[in-house]
Amino acid sequence: MPPNKENAMITLYTWGTPNGQKISIMLEECGLPYAVRPVDITRNEQFDPDFLAVNPNNKIPAITDSDGPGGQAMNLFESGAILVYLAEKTGRFLPTAGAERYAALQWLMFQMGGVGPIFGQTHHFLRFAPAPVPYAIERYRKETARLYGVLDGQLGRQEYLAGDYSIADMATYPWVMRHEWQGIDLAQYPHVARWASAVGQRPAVIRGMGVPA
Repeated sequence: MPPNKENAMITLYTWGTPNGQKISIMLEECGLPYAVRPVDITRNEQFDPDFLAVNPNNKIPAITDSDGPGGQAMNLFESGAILVYLAEKTGRFLPTAGAERYAALQWLMFQMGGVGPIFGQTHHFLRFAPAPVPYAIERYRKETARLYGVLDGQLGRQEYLAGDYSIADMATYPWVMRHEWQGIDLAQYPHVARWASAVGQRPAVIRGMGVPA
């Protein structure tokens, strides 16, 4: 569903980063109406008082759901928490019980605790550090390669990270799509490449990756 709908129940505060793209992908996959509020982190807009009222941790993404639990408006931050919330709100992309649910949550936590932080540090030291830091570059590139190996092993056994397509895939895909920033050749990880191609062809993923315009 296209963003910036009038009378949208969900407002998404975001920028064009992997963490922000996770949530726009999920909103598109679920077909929920939402409005986009860009937060330009290159201009430090994440420190504006209006945004801090939504997320005191001054990071994107965050959402405001005017139809939250009990019909009350609710703000929510942390991309993993938002994904779980939206999955439970819609009953989609996260099993409600059993081993399948914990498998999806396990791989979501793998992204939150490993892929995101480590890939992000690799991005920083390869692209944005004011001067090369060889020790940091070696440390984070080595761990990034290890994590790609874990992903490749799992995706060699299953079509998607937790079996069926889930919020774990939505969380991980935008980070993998910056593999060039990480100095990673996906040809060395054929199962990740196969998975990334399949996920990237989903219409909702294509739309979500383009938010904000």
